[in-house]
Amino acid sequence: MNNMIIKYCGKGLFSFSLILLLITTSFTTFAQTPSYQIALLKYNGGGDWYANLETSLPNLIDYCNENLKTNINPEQAVVEIGSPEIFNYPFLHLTGHGNIILNDEEAENLRNYLMAGGFLHISDNYGMDNFLRPQLKKVFPTLELVELPYNHPIYHQQYNFNKGLPKIHEHDEKPPQGFGLIHEGKLVCFYDFQCDLGDGWEDQSVHNDSEENRTKALKMGANIIQYAIGE
Repeated sequence: MNNMIIKYCGKGLFSFSLILLLITTSFTTFAQTPSYQIALLKYNGGGDWYANLETSLPNLIDYCNENLKTNINPEQAVVEIGSPEIFNYPFLHLTGHGNIILNDEEAENLRNYLMAGGFLHISDNYGMDNFLRPQLKKVFPTLELVELPYNHPIYHQQYNFNKGLPKIHEHDEKPPQGFGLIHEGKLVCFYDFQCDLGDGWEDQSVHNDSEENRTKALKMGANIIQYAIGE
């Protein structure tokens, strides 16, 4: 009797199972497809744009995907400032210790990207500030870097930083500062200075930072991405 029921229902059971498999596969594929990718900027001038290449952004991406439930491609992209490919990425990260030089075409490309809705995060890895500021004037000649107040929304996304940026590395033993370029009322570039968020995102073994400092850095980085992307 049981064999007869199975034989009679077998075709229907197979069809139903196949439908379930197809639905499950479709949802799984959809869930695994990243919503977007973020990129590390490569620049000229001799500075080490690759300073935190191995683990910094990848760790931040993993942290955001796990804690903010974002769906960022786990693999960072690397893109040159003058390339039209920067428009493929809603979030760009720039870091280093030394010189950076933008030619007119690169400055224009970055300006158009930011005006079109893209976002740039700059993390001074120590020693970059004096070189960086003149280049940002090429991008937006009429804009000045302004220090953001502690009540700015970028400090109050998923995580609250009531005193602004956390201090990750001492450098000159000065307080950390968060600067921004604001175009037509919108923050298009966030610059962490005397802070070194990018180093804080790296594997613990790279700089031997405390877990507390690494967590602060990752939380602030998550805030920046959440603010920039609007997740």
